[in-house]
Amino acid sequence: MKWKYLFAWIPGVPIAIINGVVRESIFKIYLNELHAHQLSVLTFILLFGFYVWFILPMLKLDSASEALRVGLFWFAATVIFEFIFGHFVMGHAWSKLFHDYNFTKGRLWAVVLIWIIIAPLWLYKIRNRNKQSAE
Repeated sequence: MKWKYLFAWIPGVPIAIINGVVRESIFKIYLNELHAHQLSVLTFILLFGFYVWFILPMLKLDSASEALRVGLFWFAATVIFEFIFGHFVMGHAWSKLFHDYNFTKGRLWAVVLIWIIIAPLWLYKIRNRNKQSAE
């Protein structure tokens, strides 16, 4: 593991927290809980996408496969953090933590996790395509 992957992942935590605060304090005023959750998934994807776009040049990735490894590492770090922090710090029951994984009930948390995996790779490819076409 490269430490830069971990250090680049850490700002994702406050992005997620801020997104959650917006969901709880604004979205839920106008939307029911499920729709607020779904909108929050979209806003997180956008915010995290902007962050990844910004951070990629600093990561100095050598290849698309390295970008994919970054995404997989961030995915693992996110799931581990979510369950350890959610259960042992916040005191949430395991059932509550798994609730957002129920796609059949409209819960879209899995989409966030998929985005965390693919965002570095996809945005790396876009950035490199732009560099190659400029040369």
